[in-house]
Amino acid sequence: MTPRRTIDVSRLPTYAFGHHALTWWATWSMILMEGTMLVILLISYFFLRTAVPEWPPAHTLPPNLFWGTLNTAIILVSVFPNQLAKKAAESLDVKGVRLWMIVTLLFGVAFAVVRIFEFKNLNCHWQQNAYGSIVWFNMGFHTAHVLTDMVDTVVLIVLMFVGPIEGPRFVDVSENSIYWNFVVVIWLLIYSVIYLAPRFL
Repeated sequence: MTPRRTIDVSRLPTYAFGHHALTWWATWSMILMEGTMLVILLISYFFLRTAVPEWPPAHTLPPNLFWGTLNTAIILVSVFPNQLAKKAAESLDVKGVRLWMIVTLLFGVAFAVVRIFEFKNLNCHWQQNAYGSIVWFNMGFHTAHVLTDMVDTVVLIVLMFVGPIEGPRFVDVSENSIYWNFVVVIWLLIYSVIYLAPRFL
């Protein structure tokens, strides 16, 4: 009986970044699914808009532009520490990952705090009419994404301090950064629809 051929795989890496990692595919699959949901929400918004003669409805002002614009500035600036955290993770730089993830988290906290004021200044209630429902649903959809990523970021920060600090942990940080960028992009779309479209379209 001839012996089976074997290959020594002991030198192959146990983790990888980008499309070589299973978590990269999982992250992008989730982004694709959630992005599809966002498209459906935005289409619903414009469908409802075409069904009525006035949008927002009579005696309803568009959301207060100040709070939404302030949050847009906050989330855009958060992209920079987020990218630095991703770069540090892919360089296996523990100190850099810790620093930039904490900075990114602080921007997330600031965004969440301002979001409270946004909700208070939407100038509509979710149960008021179709306009109020779709505005609140879009805002709630995005808020859920912000909070989800903030929880994930907190968990990763804790793990980067208490360990064990292994290669796959850096991959998790890199994928978390990709997801935050998605959160930024969907906010820009929602901001354009909820805040700008009623004023300029």
